[in-house]
Amino acid sequence: MAAYLFFALVVATSWSFEDRSLRDLFARLGVNGTLVIERADGKVRYVHNASRARRRLPVASTFKIFNSLIALEEKVVSSPEDSFKWNGKVHAIGDWNRDQTLRSAYRVSCVWCYQELARRIGNEGYRRHLLLASYGRLGEPFSLTTFWLDGSLRLSAREQVAFLRRLVDRSLPYRAESYDTLRELMLVDSGPQIAYQLRGKTGWSTIDTPGIGWYVGYVETNGHVWLFALNIDIRSEKDLPLRLELVRAALRTKGILSE
Repeated sequence: MAAYLFFALVVATSWSFEDRSLRDLFARLGVNGTLVIERADGKVRYVHNASRARRRLPVASTFKIFNSLIALEEKVVSSPEDSFKWNGKVHAIGDWNRDQTLRSAYRVSCVWCYQELARRIGNEGYRRHLLLASYGRLGEPFSLTTFWLDGSLRLSAREQVAFLRRLVDRSLPYRAESYDTLRELMLVDSGPQIAYQLRGKTGWSTIDTPGIGWYVGYVETNGHVWLFALNIDIRSEKDLPLRLELVRAALRTKGILSE
C-alpha cells in the first residue's frame, strides 16, 4: 500500500516538474510552447511548461486522428484506399487539387476531404463521439465543416496525451478494424533500418496571433510506447518545421530515439 501511494503521489506531482533538458531545447531554438512526453503506462513523464500544457487551444488538423477513427467507426469510410473525387475547385495547397484516398487525405491534411466526411457523420455523430472520449471542449453552436478549424473545438496538450493513451490501450468502445486502420494511417516512420515506429499528426491554427503549431502522436520502441504532444507559437510559416524538429530532438535527448 505504501509503495502504491508513493507511486500515485509521484505521478500526480510530476506535472509540476520542469524538465531542464526540454527547457534548454526550447530556449536554444527560441521557441515558446509546451511539450509533454509520457510513457503509455504513466510511470515516466517529461514536461516543459506545465501551465501551458493545461491550456486548451484550437485542435486544428490534429483532430484528423480522432476524426478518422470516428469516420471508420461510423462506416462512412472503410479502408485507407477509400477515395474522394476532387470537384475541380483550386485550393491554395497544391496537394489538395487532385483526387484523394483516405491515406493521402490524412497525409496532406486535405480539408475538403474531411469536410466531406463531416457531412456524412453529422453534428449529432460528433457530439456523441466527443462526449464518449471526453475530447476537449466543443463550443455550441458549431459549424459542421469547420469546427476543428475555427477554434470551436479546443484541446490541451495534457488532453492530447490522455486521448492518445486511449488509442494505444484501445479503451474506447470501437471496433478492432477501426483501430487497425487508424494505426496504419498514422504511421510516419518505420522500416527494417529503423528501430522504432512513429505515428502522429501535425496541426496549424491561424485564427489567433501568433498561430499555434501542433505535433502529437506516439512512438513504439524498445518494448515501450511513448506518447507526445507539442504545441508552439507559430510566428510565420518558417516556424512550421520546428514542430517536427523539436519533437525528434526531445525524443533523442530522452533516449527514446537513437537516430
